Amino acid sequence: MNPNQASHEALALARQVLRIESDAVLALADRLDEAFLQALNLILNCSGRVIVSGMGKSGHIARKIAATLASTGTPAFFMHPGEASHGDLGMITASDVLIVLSNSGETDELLNILPFIKRQGIRLIAMTGKPSSTLARDADVHLDAAVAQEACPHNLAPTASTTAALALGDALAIALLDAKGFGAEDFARSHPGGALGRRLLIRLRDVMRTGAAIPTVAPEASVAEAIREITRGGIGMTLVISPERRVLGIFTDGDLRRALLKQLDLSGLSVRDVMTPSPRTIGPEKLAAEAVEMMERLRINQIPVVEDSGQLIGALNMHDLFQAKAI
Repeated sequence: MNPNQASHEALALARQVLRIESDAVLALADRLDEAFLQALNLILNCSGRVIVSGMGKSGHIARKIAATLASTGTPAFFMHPGEASHGDLGMITASDVLIVLSNSGETDELLNILPFIKRQGIRLIAMTGKPSSTLARDADVHLDAAVAQEACPHNLAPTASTTAALALGDALAIALLDAKGFGAEDFARSHPGGALGRRLLIRLRDVMRTGAAIPTVAPEASVAEAIREITRGGIGMTLVISPERRVLGIFTDGDLRRALLKQLDLSGLSVRDVMTPSPRTIGPEKLAAEAVEMMERLRINQIPVVEDSGQLIGALNMHDLFQAKAI
């Protein structure tokens, strides 16, 4: 066998790693107690920010927890404990809450800043795997993140312990999100540059076609005139409107095909005779994502946008929503 080629033993080991780590997370759920609620209340009543700190692999997890808190409605940032002893402690104020991560609960860089934390009266939440450790004892609240074993075959590399800490941090963030009533639109406001933000923030008023770009005809227009307007508009339909710009119907490529299949004499018909009357409409303040859901559910490709009064002010099709990256 090629010494550089993985064997089926590696597959068995990988499965064992996943089982050990999933068991570690499930065990945390069974151990959650009043301490978790105390930690939530400390943060909910915090008038400052949440600072998360950890060293080594715990530091990487702390960064992720801080980022998750910040993006779900709890102002937070990461502080490197080594840098803290060389000036970065100035970032912390007495109104802040500090969350420290250390599996051993004895990380020197964190213990070095404990005297300052205590002098300033900063509330401390410790997430450790050792309830009897220094950090656990000195914290205002201790969250027990202990694991039965690491997933590493030598029981050395931080694996299950970091996964458990990450999951516990997520549990904190989501419980805080729920307690604050932080909704999808709040989430989007902190993610304006991503696809999620676009889906949750873009409103139809921002992407719809307006004015002369809306293909429209009067109900007495001929089918030929309606076809020319469909071609001009470029969105596969024309709206049939009253003089007050109320939507009476819609005439689409599909309506034209159905009329042809019925072998109707289109030359003697007005668009009123072949249109789909009273089409579905949508308001301009609706989210683009809501329009996508509605159009997919109704299996339509175009939709008129109307004011509360029923007056037509816009129109769009699926391609417009694709271009706006709302899909």
